Amino acid sequence: MDPDDSEQDPETKEQYASVYVGREEDIKRSERITAVVHDREVVIFYHKGEFHAMDIRCYHSGGPLHLGEIEEFDGRACIVCPWHKYKITLETGEGLYQSINPKDPSAKPMWCSKGIKQRIHTVTVDNGNIYVTLSNEPFKCDSDFYATGVFKVIPSSF
Repeated sequence: MDPDDSEQDPETKEQYASVYVGREEDIKRSERITAVVHDREVVIFYHKGEFHAMDIRCYHSGGPLHLGEIEEFDGRACIVCPWHKYKITLETGEGLYQSINPKDPSAKPMWCSKGIKQRIHTVTVDNGNIYVTLSNEPFKCDSDFYATGVFKVIPSSF
C-alpha cells in the first residue's frame, strides 16, 4: 500500500492525473497546441526536440502565450509574450530581464532571472500519445492568478 494514496484526497488526486492532449506527430508538426487539463488551460510547445507545457496566460498581464514567438536569450529557449514582450523560459518558467549596473558606464547588459513566474507542467510521451500532468508544486506562481477564477478556460484561437 502506498502511503501517498491513502492520505491524498481523491479529488486532488484526480486533478494531478495525466490527461491526453494529442498525438505526438500532430504536435511536432504544429509546434504548439492548447489544451484544457482539469479546468486549467495550458499551451504545449514542441521546440528543438523537446515538449514543454505551461499555463497559457502570461504571468504579467494575462497575455496569450500560445501566440508568442520562441526565441533564445542567454542560451535559454523562451516564449516571448506578444503583449508586453516578457520573456519566460520554456524549461523552468523563469521570467528573464536584462540588467545593467548604472554606476558602470562601460558595463554590458546581463540577463537576470526574476524567479519562477510561470507554472510549468509535465509532458509525457507514451506510444505516440502526449499527456500533460498539472504541476503540484506547493509554491504560488504569478501565472496562477490568470489560470483560475474569471480568467480560466479561454476560447482557443487555433
